[in-house]
Amino acid sequence: MSLRTVEIIAAKRDGKELAARDVHQLIEGFVAGTVPDYQMAAFAMAVVWRGMTASETAALLDAMLKSGDTVTWDDLAMPTADKHSTGGVGDKVSIPLAPAVAACGVAVPMISGRGLGHTGGTLDKLESIRGPGRNGDGKGFETRLSLDDFRELVRTTGMGMIGQTDRIVPADKRLYALRDVTATVESIPLIVASILSKKLAEGAGALVLDVKVGSGAFMKTREDALKLATAMVKAGQAAGRKVTAFLTAMDRPLGTHIGNALEIAESVEILHGRGPEDTRQEVVRLGGEMLRLAGRVATLEDGEKAIAEVLDNGAALAKFREMVQVQGGDPRVADEPWAVLERAPLVIPLRAETAGTVLGLDALQVGLAAVRLGAGRNRAEDEVDMAVGFVLHKKPGSHFLPGDILAEVHARSQDAADVAAAELRKAYTFGEGQPDLLPLWLDVVH
Repeated sequence: MSLRTVEIIAAKRDGKELAARDVHQLIEGFVAGTVPDYQMAAFAMAVVWRGMTASETAALLDAMLKSGDTVTWDDLAMPTADKHSTGGVGDKVSIPLAPAVAACGVAVPMISGRGLGHTGGTLDKLESIRGPGRNGDGKGFETRLSLDDFRELVRTTGMGMIGQTDRIVPADKRLYALRDVTATVESIPLIVASILSKKLAEGAGALVLDVKVGSGAFMKTREDALKLATAMVKAGQAAGRKVTAFLTAMDRPLGTHIGNALEIAESVEILHGRGPEDTRQEVVRLGGEMLRLAGRVATLEDGEKAIAEVLDNGAALAKFREMVQVQGGDPRVADEPWAVLERAPLVIPLRAETAGTVLGLDALQVGLAAVRLGAGRNRAEDEVDMAVGFVLHKKPGSHFLPGDILAEVHARSQDAADVAAAELRKAYTFGEGQPDLLPLWLDVVH
């Protein structure tokens, strides 16, 4: 016999394990409107307090996944794989990664998110690519596409990068909005169900997770990140997917460009076989594992070689150019990014006042400074300035002399630039010796 909603909340409050049917009943009622927001918020808080077993988490994931439409790729003539990052500062990896993997013969159906707080969002970055739009209406790169358009994109180009539609996991859209305003975001079972429900709904057969660790990440410690990674891998595998999670460093920003158009410019550099080494490393390894899980290669090393090759020989760049054109952007961005992307009117150098070494560059502080400049949002409804941000010339381990440029601030006004420069300077730690940093690759969970 199914429990009433109040009994489900009380059972979880008291630490009891819920039956799968009761979890499904709760989510179905929430989507249908028979379970009000205040009861769902109470349930979320009970989960934060008491946690969930692996079986309960799997039931919650399944219920959320089934709350909306799902995509299947049974008629596709190639395997499918996707990647998800838990978010960080300067993390633009998905943008060069997806075309690189597609260039290797694995389709990438990717449903991405927007930036919130100090972390950037893939959709915002892609929408900084100006162009004619899919229908000639001048909208530029379009991510608000229907599932039918999404299916056609992937079938014709081998990839598609869109935002969550109203038909994809509506339970997550409503529940996340509640969690955001009721201090219930920090719960591993709720995070697992939120992330994986969207990723499983897009239908990819393999999934590589990039779980960030450090000041600029949601998980600040290796231990907490490992718990989240393990829970996500187990839940994804229980749902019939091939899943690997990598733990990667986010105690400093990834790459050198922070901000939407600026990160597209760095992504283009990676697609030309250049760009910052840490960004390239992540693209190569995460892409290599996607190829391995999809059955394209036998080993991770073989996958890494294949991704490196398409980055260096132009095949990934050609696939990116094709994606941009099909989704309404100006394909010139692949070769002349600043002929397409909007530049900030002011570029102000942040100069070193003494000689020394950069010992640290706090990712959280960099992210917060970028949001204050306008590159991110504090609330979902906030507008984002595509042009502003930072270019980091000196990162941890770099030596500098008085007057050397530590970073550039790209801003709309002198006042905004001055405030951002002061905030960015606070992110730096200077001194002598070698920086004490997390290794880029901390762990892997299969």
